[in-house]
Amino acid sequence: MNIQNITVKNILTKSSLPIGDYSVNPYVGCTHACKYCYASFMKRFTRHPEPWGTFLDVKYWQEIRNPEKYAGKHLFIGSVTDPYNPQEEVYQRTRELLIQLQGSGAAITIATKSDLVLRDLDLIRTFPRARVSWSINTLDETFQKDMDQAVSIPRRLKAMKTFFEAGIRTTCFISPIFPGITDIPAIVRKTRDQCNLIWLENLNLRGSYKQNILTYIAENYPELIPLYHEIYQLGSRRYWEMLDAEMQEFANEQGLPYLRNDDTIQRPFDAPPALVNYFYHEQIKQSAKKKERTCPNSRK
Repeated sequence: MNIQNITVKNILTKSSLPIGDYSVNPYVGCTHACKYCYASFMKRFTRHPEPWGTFLDVKYWQEIRNPEKYAGKHLFIGSVTDPYNPQEEVYQRTRELLIQLQGSGAAITIATKSDLVLRDLDLIRTFPRARVSWSINTLDETFQKDMDQAVSIPRRLKAMKTFFEAGIRTTCFISPIFPGITDIPAIVRKTRDQCNLIWLENLNLRGSYKQNILTYIAENYPELIPLYHEIYQLGSRRYWEMLDAEMQEFANEQGLPYLRNDDTIQRPFDAPPALVNYFYHEQIKQSAKKKERTCPNSRK
């Protein structure tokens, strides 16, 4: 493992994500080494020749000045790294970030696959609109271990329950959804009593990891080869359209709201969790950018 310290000018970056004004990443790289990680594109901006998951840059920045200027802004912590990767236990850069932002009035969402976040529960609960999400795209421990080196699914579920019972908003992030493998209803039933939101996001395959995943499917799920060929080589969206309809029906049966690209953070804490479909957020973002180009005053 190649770990090095780096100095950065700014730790907060304006974001185009549908759920945040700023993205915040205390590390470059991620040692959970998820085989499907979209964030592996970050290698283009580093000098690391090593495979994704085998290096970590630990960020150091000047103390955030006037943190209150972020009051009312939504900060998404962990858009291209896991802020609670195992090395956080030593370097504590995420904890330092939270300490610097404490009392700022910023809303924070933390995305992780770890239960190390439990260490900072008392700190996180001081933020008025805090939320922690755990990525859980399977209940099959064998598949999970094939895909990432993060903590087990039971440990993630236990951490989620602890935060929820402490009155901190939690999200079950069912992502990425592997066609024909991820059992969404089973995960929803397992987590619905310990989370406020359930996000659904499709598996996107691009770059260097596309062939790796397709090879894995061919070797371990050969019966799914035609489906993956249709989606990832022919570019069909038929599967996601069908799944969208199925999830709408399932949510209705379960008495859960079903929304598309709607964060719904203001819903009552004790309300049943909403299923939020982010299958199409890339298309929506592209459409919005096109609209801005044709109607430059549309956002004024």
